Amino acid sequence: MVGTFNVLECARELKVSHLLIASTSSAYGANEKMPFSETDKAEWPLTFYAATKRSAELMAHTYAHLWNIPITVFRFFTVYGSWGRPDMAYFMFTKAITEGRPIDVYNNGEGFRDFTHVSDLCRGIEKLMHAVPSQPDSDRILNYPNDTLSPVAPHRVVNIGNSTPVTLRQFIESIEHALGKKAKKNFLPAQPGDVVGTWADTALLEALTDFKPQIRLSEGIQEFIGWYQQYYA
Repeated sequence: MVGTFNVLECARELKVSHLLIASTSSAYGANEKMPFSETDKAEWPLTFYAATKRSAELMAHTYAHLWNIPITVFRFFTVYGSWGRPDMAYFMFTKAITEGRPIDVYNNGEGFRDFTHVSDLCRGIEKLMHAVPSQPDSDRILNYPNDTLSPVAPHRVVNIGNSTPVTLRQFIESIEHALGKKAKKNFLPAQPGDVVGTWADTALLEALTDFKPQIRLSEGIQEFIGWYQQYYA
């Protein structure tokens, strides 16, 4: 939150033409309606991480309103791919399976996520750079379905996800197939704060950019495994 405040202050001083901020699908928290739409309530975060991200979204809205800074907030859905963070599940799964160690599978592998390949994420961001939120007026008419353009500020929230939920079991099977090696699985109950699933409604992203993330999980995992084996050879 302090970091977001500093970025917002810099944007105000420099009078940036469009500020882009990364948020998370975790902001939807305890919502049960699927797929998640940007117009759904995001008032029940289940982790402190999600609470701070939601706070950053609200802080950004106030700056957009007070200083007329166009701001687009992205809600990312479970990003994976080469050069990813080593503490992410898919990274740890790959390392453990490669080394012959067991992996912890929470919620017995029954939870599901909307896995989004990093290259699709980057394309979405690149295209949204040019979809600058405008200053609304009292007589405005929504141009897009479920548009989140604020009625009082040039501020918008946009999902970036693959819109194809996959169970954790299926995700692990994709890694096993790409590695050509079976995982030793340690099935465990769900962790506190874990949501049952995530699933992105990407209608607004498509309306704004004519772009829809499309890299299939099998293709994306194969890309990651190829990078991983080369990088750690």
